[in-house]
Amino acid sequence: MLSERLLSATVGAGARKLFRSTNAPGTLPAPNPGHAYLLYVHIPFCDVLCPYCSFTRFPFREDAARRYFQALHRELAMIRDLGYQPPAAYIGGGTPTILMDELERTIDYMRELFPSIREVSCETNPPHLDRTRLERLSAMVQRLSVGVQSFDNTLLKRMDRYGKYGSAEQIVERIQNTHDMFGTFNVDMIFNFPGQTEEMVLRDIETFRTTGANQITYYPLMTSPGSERLMETCFHGKVDPAREQRLYHAIFDAMTAAAAAGGAGFHASDVYTFARDKQAMIDEYVVDYGEYVAAGCGGYSFLGDQVFANDSSLAGYCRRVGEHATSVTARIDMGPANEKRYRMGRELFGLRLDNRAWKRDFGRYIQYDLPMEYGYLAANGAFATNNADELTLTRKGRYLVLAMMRQVFIGMNTERDRLRAMLPPCERKMFADSAAQQIAAARAADEAGRA
Repeated sequence: MLSERLLSATVGAGARKLFRSTNAPGTLPAPNPGHAYLLYVHIPFCDVLCPYCSFTRFPFREDAARRYFQALHRELAMIRDLGYQPPAAYIGGGTPTILMDELERTIDYMRELFPSIREVSCETNPPHLDRTRLERLSAMVQRLSVGVQSFDNTLLKRMDRYGKYGSAEQIVERIQNTHDMFGTFNVDMIFNFPGQTEEMVLRDIETFRTTGANQITYYPLMTSPGSERLMETCFHGKVDPAREQRLYHAIFDAMTAAAAAGGAGFHASDVYTFARDKQAMIDEYVVDYGEYVAAGCGGYSFLGDQVFANDSSLAGYCRRVGEHATSVTARIDMGPANEKRYRMGRELFGLRLDNRAWKRDFGRYIQYDLPMEYGYLAANGAFATNNADELTLTRKGRYLVLAMMRQVFIGMNTERDRLRAMLPPCERKMFADSAAQQIAAARAADEAGRA
């Protein structure tokens, strides 16, 4: 639709410009009194580097990973020494569970450094869903999120996940056997792969409903310029915005329709997270925490109107921290206006903007504080509730906000691509080798389909 294309183009151009960092080695600022900062911890190792992913990650090597965890502990201590005491932590990747002993030691150490932490979320991949492997972690983590992406075996083969991460049938069995070990068990999915149809997505949802998991997060495919070219090669097609809209509405309807009407009967926690329990911990921590401090290679700290980028080179990160310096290598100055726009986006992403809190913090209701941004959404029918208390979203508004935040995240991924191109030659070669492996896997899937 025209309104989505205009919004995507405008926000996309702004995000690419906004998230281009400048070299600014240094340290993180101390926390502001009274602010709640989430702690984000990045573990950048995977068995498979998926073609759609732009996050900082490297092929797993045990020796490199163990050195990394040592450096990570030193950086966590530096963050504590600055005065941060986060109420929650999110451990992402990469694959945080790739070395369970190191992950468990890290969580123990985090809780020693930060007694303020009340809840921990952690990501994993399907091969690690084993009751014995997860036994101790289940007592340490309140929310586990497994990256599945699709229950379609053909798509899994094109992603080069089938061989190492298992078939859809194996993944379902693993989730069924472990979902009860965590208060919130989330399944991460992706929609709008080239060639993916509404029927395929609805089959995925029906399969998900057999797993017993109590939460699902359905991300739109968010390709940066670097990953887009690889995706086109592996999937023989381009990302289609019109299809994205159709698939999104189909997902939202299927997940939120009452069970008596054939739906999943889940509640929408944000624009693309759905949970059986309204009070469940949600996948997108930015909804609850506008500010967060990051530890780890390639992490980003959002602090006020500034963003601090950690070294995205694995060797550079370990060297910096080994020299008793934080890993910050670059900074982005958003400025007060962009900080407000980001807050508007993330609050609406959580399905409700508290207009009274906005007036309390900025002196004016959002209608008068961001008149152009508010006016555009209002004119395009985005708001179901629109008053001095709150803004909530219509069906059309949910998709407009999804498109807006998709472009924000793509802007960040584009910056990650730029920084990746500046890595040492040996690290860049890892990505080139991985891309060749992904293309070979996609061609093998083509041949198997023709046989």
